[in-house]
Amino acid sequence: MNAVTFRTRIGEYRGELRKSAFSDALWLSLPVSSVINMLGCEIYFEVPTESEAVGEKVTVLDKGDIAFWPGVGAICLFFGPTPLSGKDGRPVSPYPVVKIGRLIGEIDSLADVGDRTGIVIEAAF
Repeated sequence: MNAVTFRTRIGEYRGELRKSAFSDALWLSLPVSSVINMLGCEIYFEVPTESEAVGEKVTVLDKGDIAFWPGVGAICLFFGPTPLSGKDGRPVSPYPVVKIGRLIGEIDSLADVGDRTGIVIEAAF
């Protein structure tokens, strides 16, 4: 696992990326700064990468999943229900994504980060 820290204006959030060629390439390119887009309890932001995440593309996720949106080149952080969620409250992405990791610890406060604010991903040791 490659450990990462997501730094926002309200705090830091820890994550672990699954072992893969994509995760290794992303981790080695850190730190990366970007601008947050919010969609319900999902944050997504573009990252510069020349690699594509390989794996099953899904739309139904679990709270705490970190995913990659192919084509757009965006990292997605799912921390609660999204506009397409059903009664179970599981996050549902409007586009197919590849799961690449998990957020660790308290993540509910991500709802307060704010759209169009900055985010930095850093390698954590």
